[in-house]
Amino acid sequence: MITKKILVINPGSTSTKIAIYENESPVFLKNLHHTNEDLEKITTIDDQLSFRKNIIIDEISKAGFTVDSLDLIVARGGLLKPIESGIYKVNDLMVSDLKTAQRQHASNLGALIANEITEEKEGLIAYIADPVVVDELQDVARYSGHPKFQRVSIFHALNQKAIARSYAKTLGKDYESLNLIVVHMGGGISVGAHKKGLVIDVNQALDGEGPFSPERSGTLPIGDVIKLAFSGEYTQAEMLKMVVGKGGMTAYMGTNDAYKIELDAAAGNKEAKMVYKAMAYQTAKEIGAMATVLHGKVDGIILTGGLAKSDYLNKLIKEQVSFIGNVAIFPGEDEMKSLAQNGNLLLKGEIENKVYK
Repeated sequence: MITKKILVINPGSTSTKIAIYENESPVFLKNLHHTNEDLEKITTIDDQLSFRKNIIIDEISKAGFTVDSLDLIVARGGLLKPIESGIYKVNDLMVSDLKTAQRQHASNLGALIANEITEEKEGLIAYIADPVVVDELQDVARYSGHPKFQRVSIFHALNQKAIARSYAKTLGKDYESLNLIVVHMGGGISVGAHKKGLVIDVNQALDGEGPFSPERSGTLPIGDVIKLAFSGEYTQAEMLKMVVGKGGMTAYMGTNDAYKIELDAAAGNKEAKMVYKAMAYQTAKEIGAMATVLHGKVDGIILTGGLAKSDYLNKLIKEQVSFIGNVAIFPGEDEMKSLAQNGNLLLKGEIENKVYK
C-alpha cells in the first residue's frame, strides 16, 4: 500500500490542533496553545493567518515532516453559506467568504490557514469537510413562525455525521439506511434528526435554539428577551453574551465546568442538581421532538460529545428517552480523526470533492 500523508488542522479561539495521518493512522498529534499575549499582538486576519501558519510549519518540521512530504490538507470548515454535506476543495470564493464572514468564529480560520500552507508546495490542495453550516433541512423545518426569521442549520455536523456512520457500522448497516437521532453535547448541544443519511431537522445550536448547555442559553422566552434588550440596562454585545458564552450553566452557576457542577450536585448542592437535571430534561425533550420528525421510526439515539463522558448525564437522558429507541453512547469527539477519514476517502476515490459556489 502506498502511504499518503494528510495534514489535519482544527483551529480554536486560543489553540490550534494539528495532526498528520499516514493513511488511517495518526503519526503526529499536537495541540498548540496560544497565549493571550501572543493573540493581543494580532490585529488583522492576515496577521492571524501568518502567525498560525508559521507555528504549524515549525511544529511539523520539529516532528520530522515537511510541507513537501504532504499529499493533502484537510481543515475544519467555518461559517460559510449553507452547503450540503461532503468534502470541499478550498477555492477563491470560499477564501473570500471566510475573510468577510459576518459571524466571527475560530473555525473560519481553518480553510484560510490550509490554503496559505498549500502555497509552499505546487500541487498541494486544501479541503474542508462537513462544516457547521451543513444544511440538509427539509423545507417545512425552515419555518420559524415569522417570515423575517427563517430557521437555519448550524450544528456539530462533522462529529454528528462521523459518529452516525460509526454507529451504523456497529449494526453492520449503512448510515444512509437508518433513521437516527444524534445528540452532540459539548459547549453547545445540538440534536439532529438523521433520515437516511440526511439531517432533515436540527436545533440551531450556536445562538438560540434547543437545550441550554454549559455556556449557551438555548431557547429563551422571546418576549422577555425583547423587553430586556430594550430596557436600557444592557448593550447588544452584553445581550449576545447572555445567549452565547455566558448563558446556560455559566449564568446559573458561574462556571461552564459541567464536571464541577456534577460533583457539587453529588455533594448535596440543590441548585447544582436542579440545573444539571434541567439541562438533561431539555435535551431529552429535544430528542422527543426529533422523534416526531422521524414519525417515531427511530433506529437509534446516539449521545456523543464531551459531556457524554458523564454517566450521570447519560443516565438522566436515557431514563426519559429509552422508550423511543436504543440509546448508544459514543463519548467525546474526534474531529481530527473525522477530518482525516474524509481525506482518506477522497484519496482512495471512494468519494468526490464538491465545489463551493
